[in-house]
Amino acid sequence: MSNKIFACAAAGVMLSLTFVNASNAGMKPMKTSMEHMVVVGGAAMYPSKTIIQNAVNSKDHTTLVAAVKAAGLVDTLSGPGPLTVFAPTNAAFAKLPAGAVDNLLKPENKPALAKVLTYHVVAGRMTGADLMAKVRAGGGKASLTTVEGEPLTVSAKNGALWIWDAQGSSAKVAIADVGQSNGVIHVVDTVLMP
Repeated sequence: MSNKIFACAAAGVMLSLTFVNASNAGMKPMKTSMEHMVVVGGAAMYPSKTIIQNAVNSKDHTTLVAAVKAAGLVDTLSGPGPLTVFAPTNAAFAKLPAGAVDNLLKPENKPALAKVLTYHVVAGRMTGADLMAKVRAGGGKASLTTVEGEPLTVSAKNGALWIWDAQGSSAKVAIADVGQSNGVIHVVDTVLMP
C-alpha cells in the first residue's frame, strides 16, 4: 500500500516539474476557447457554435437573421461548411433605399432575397490574414466567387479589408475573424449587391 502512495506522490512531483520546466523554457500556456471569443452586437460569439447559433444573439444583426429566415437559408448557415460570411449589420441594411428591406422580406421576393444573401457567402474558411494574403498575391486585389455565383473583389486600404460588389459599392470589414464552428464571419458596414 505504501509503495502505491509513494508511486503516486512521485508521479505528482514529476508532473509538477514538467510544468515548471515548460514554464521556464518559455513555453506559452494553452489558450482557452474563451480567449478567442469575440463580442459582436453585445453578445459573445462562441467558436464552438454555428454561424446561425451566434448570429441570433447579436443585436447588430437582427435584420440579417430575419432575412436569412425569410430566405430559407438557416439550414445552409447551420450546416458543416466551412463558409466565410460577410455579415452586414442593421446599420448596413438601413443604408438601403427606403422600403428595400421590407420589399425583399416579402414571400414573393424570396429568390431575390436568397440571391442577395448568398452573395455575402464564400465557400471555405478565409480569415482576415488569408484575405490579406490573397490581396497581396493579386497585386492589391483578389476575386472571390460567392455561393450566389458572382464575384466579390477584396482590397486593402490603411490596414483594413474592403469588399467590392458587382455594383461598384464597397463595404469595410468592421470586425474580422469572428470564428464559428462551421466557418468565419467578417462583419461589414454595407450590404453587397450582385
